[in-house]
Amino acid sequence: MNYSAFENVMSSKRMRRYLNACGGNKRKAMTLYRLNLRLSHEMFTVISCYEVALRNSIDRILTASFGSDWLRDAILPGGIFDNPRFSRTTRIIHKAYNELIANGKYSCSKMLSAMEFGIWKYMFSAPQYHATGRLLLQVFPKKPKSSALIQYNNQFIYNELDTINRLRNRIAHHEPICFLHDQETISTTYLLNCYTRILMLFSWMDIDNKSLLYGLDHVKNLSRKIELINNK
Repeated sequence: MNYSAFENVMSSKRMRRYLNACGGNKRKAMTLYRLNLRLSHEMFTVISCYEVALRNSIDRILTASFGSDWLRDAILPGGIFDNPRFSRTTRIIHKAYNELIANGKYSCSKMLSAMEFGIWKYMFSAPQYHATGRLLLQVFPKKPKSSALIQYNNQFIYNELDTINRLRNRIAHHEPICFLHDQETISTTYLLNCYTRILMLFSWMDIDNKSLLYGLDHVKNLSRKIELINNK
């Protein structure tokens, strides 16, 4: 496909940033766009694997304390999230629960699968963390010990997950991840920073990310190709 046809499909507005980043070279602009798609796919896969691992670990810990239907029970009258402070969380859980019930497909596992990444992030915000018994740092048995300089507490974990969640949403909304923020400069620094955070959190969860992501993770290789695109 030539550039004119490619641009006609993707739109000139969308392609302008890629074209400018490549100094007006149309072939490189198309290559950059395609590499960005491949990198987005790879990164979303890594995030998805992490999300499932995090979700399952949270579920195991809270099931032990609140029962297998803890997520549903949390939003019932008298439940741990039956409080105006948790309005956003309860709204998301209610929506998923009502849809599953309406379709006759409710189960604990389907409820978990229906949750957004943001739900698991908010489990480490102060209100949810305390409501669930301050248990969830058990998800990270290998995390460093806190010091006077850095507190590896629930807020620290929340901030890390928030960064990952933001990247996930960028990818899900087809935003490019190969540029400096709001610029036309090629850079995968932000992406690699998030990638490193995920690998760190995997290790804190005592999960061998290399084995888990074997054959799935080509993030660094694609990142290098993007960074070198204007050197060809």
